[in-house]
Amino acid sequence: MLLLDPRTKILLEAPILPTLLRLAIPNVVTTTIQGSIGLIDIYFMGKLGTDALAGVSLVFPGLMLMQMMSSGAMGGGISSAIARALGSGRRDDADAIVLHALVIGAMFAVFFSVAVIAGGPWLYGALGGSGAALDIALTYSNILFAGVILIWTFNVLANIIRGTGNTKVPAVVTIAGAALLIPLSPCLIFGFGPFPRLGVAGGAIALLIYYGFGAAIFAGYLWSGRSVLRPRLLQTRLRWPLFYDIFRVGAIASLIALMTNATIALTTGLVAAFGAAAIAGYGVGTRLEYMLVPLSFGFGGALVALVGTNIGAGNRERALRAAWIGGWVSFALTEIIGVSAALFPAAWLSLFGSDPAMIEAGSAYLRVVGPFYGFFGLGMALYFASQGAGTLQWPLLAGVLRMIIAVGGGWLILRWTGNLTLVFLMLGLALAAFGTVIALAVRAGAWFRPARPRSRP
Repeated sequence: MLLLDPRTKILLEAPILPTLLRLAIPNVVTTTIQGSIGLIDIYFMGKLGTDALAGVSLVFPGLMLMQMMSSGAMGGGISSAIARALGSGRRDDADAIVLHALVIGAMFAVFFSVAVIAGGPWLYGALGGSGAALDIALTYSNILFAGVILIWTFNVLANIIRGTGNTKVPAVVTIAGAALLIPLSPCLIFGFGPFPRLGVAGGAIALLIYYGFGAAIFAGYLWSGRSVLRPRLLQTRLRWPLFYDIFRVGAIASLIALMTNATIALTTGLVAAFGAAAIAGYGVGTRLEYMLVPLSFGFGGALVALVGTNIGAGNRERALRAAWIGGWVSFALTEIIGVSAALFPAAWLSLFGSDPAMIEAGSAYLRVVGPFYGFFGLGMALYFASQGAGTLQWPLLAGVLRMIIAVGGGWLILRWTGNLTLVFLMLGLALAAFGTVIALAVRAGAWFRPARPRSRP
């Protein structure tokens, strides 16, 4: 009989919906705060002038992509591997995965540091940076990516802890870190008391202090004896199967993250044909879609641990039931938001500006795409549940299909009709396809390989 930690037993035996909510609520708080942290720098940098704001904005997309990969993509692979190992009673493997995850994080951190620091002048120049804005972008970027190991370590350790079914510790550390960052960032940017005036460099240093502080707290918790895991780095031998267990989920999830960002970037290019007001309206409208990500990740991150632990324990029916409960709760919440935005688009759009042309274009987007937001929520929840199950082929296919419909279909509609509303309709249909394909695949048993027929004697 397997000896399981009480926290693991809760994931295997407690009522699903209360357990899911208990895990998801701290996750929603964590993701919302983390998503806001990048905006803190942008807010304070804006006080330094337009060049500073433009320079930091050039760095922001690359930073967000790295965050998605370290937290949601490769981080999801780490949580999934931990959960499945604990669910199957492989405590030694779960403990050993900690070292393997840290090695993976270090490898990606070195890659990002070298690539961005070496290619920064070309990258930010290609994005339109020049003069003082380009100089500021390079100053901010070089400091941030020189210390990017702290960001990767923070997210790796947070996902290790989430994989054990503990979402409260990451939430508490994130809240405490934000409370530190909010006063520290302006102190280092503008100078206050004993703090020197460092300008944009101060903003980057403050951000690294936040991640370093959080990583140290996570490490202290993991090695304090209070965690489900008992990592022993010096006694652990590196093994390829444990690396593979993380990569087979994390690598595919990283591709999905890249496709998601590419889809939005390419569809922005399509909308650009209708002028600056259309771009502004579309951009403000899609910000609401981005706001759904913390909600989806809140339930999705919880599903990684809940589904992964039950898959590891062989509880297939409970894993599927948890996935569908989480999926439909996420569908209901995101659909309510989408329908509300479709009915009252100006309530959202007017928060960002009052230009009538922008309001008109943004309203057209929300009226058409908003009712499809439920499919986005369903698809994202089942995507994270599939991370827990260790099977991401169908979410990857759904991401490809979404890109084809949104970009390819939108381009064809643009050429044939020149109608912006119909272009938006293709974006909505792309979201519907994304959620529907993943749901049908899970329904059809995509998580489980068919049993091989026994040979006749």
